[in-house]
Amino acid sequence: MLVVALASLVRRPDTPTLAWSIVFIATMAALLDGVDGWVARRTGTVSAFGSRFDMETDAALILVLAILVWQNGKAGPWVLLSGLLRYLFVVAGWLWPWMRAPLASSVRGKTICVVQIAALIVAMVPTIRPPTSSWVAAGALLALSYSFVVDTVRLRRRTQ
Repeated sequence: MLVVALASLVRRPDTPTLAWSIVFIATMAALLDGVDGWVARRTGTVSAFGSRFDMETDAALILVLAILVWQNGKAGPWVLLSGLLRYLFVVAGWLWPWMRAPLASSVRGKTICVVQIAALIVAMVPTIRPPTSSWVAAGALLALSYSFVVDTVRLRRRTQ
C-alpha cells in the first residue's frame, strides 16, 4: 500500500513538502518491510509466497524511488537502472531459460537491497542536493550492479 502511495506521487511538482513526504512514506515502507520479515521468522510463518511477494515489493519500491529521484532532479536518467535491474533479470529469463532458476537467498543480496532503498531515500532528502544526491544514488547502483553480476554468474554455474 505504501509503494502505491509513493507511485501516486510520480509526476507531482517538485516541492520540499513533496520530497519530505516521499522520504517519510519510503522510510515507513522500508521499516515495515523489515518488521514484517522479522515477525515472519520469529513466528515461523515464513512462506515461499511471502518471500517472493517481499522481493517483488522491494523491486517495485526501488523502481518507484528511482523514478522519483530522477523526476525530482536528484540524479540523471541513469538512476532508473536501479529500478529496472530486477525487471531486466526477468526479461533475460525469457531469453535464456537458465536465468529462470530461483536465486538463492543471501545476506549480501538482502544487504544490497536495503542499501539501495536507503540510498534512494537519502537522495530524496531536500537538503541533499546534486551532485551529492547523484553520488549517493550512483554508489548504491554500483553495489546493486555488482550483486546483479554475481547472482547471474552463480546462477549460470549452478544451472550448467
